[in-house]
Amino acid sequence: MARIFGIEIPNEKRIEASLCYIYGIGATSSLKILEQAGVDGNLRTGQLSEDQLVKIAQVIQSQGIAIEGDLRREKQSALKRLTSINCYRGQRHKRGLPVRGQRTRTNSRTRKGRKKTVSSKN
Repeated sequence: MARIFGIEIPNEKRIEASLCYIYGIGATSSLKILEQAGVDGNLRTGQLSEDQLVKIAQVIQSQGIAIEGDLRREKQSALKRLTSINCYRGQRHKRGLPVRGQRTRTNSRTRKGRKKTVSSKN
């Protein structure tokens, strides 16, 4: 398996799909990266030379794309900021409820977890 920034990407897939294995790089950004690096997106990752892999890594670094650990840290610090200033979104994150205005009377089981049965008042 090829390694870019310490992340192993699969050899048998096309390079444009393999780059998506890196956290922070999606389909659109992988196409832009390959275009700037001058690498054909239809090549399999295993067919790439060492120079081409280095060129791809240089393009990612020169564009200043936040990937892997840096991106995770940024997202985590943004959530901590929201919870520390006690804004509405931060409160919803703290309570584990949907943040973006979804209904909670039904649905939202992903955020709320399994149902908790409440006994009747008879």
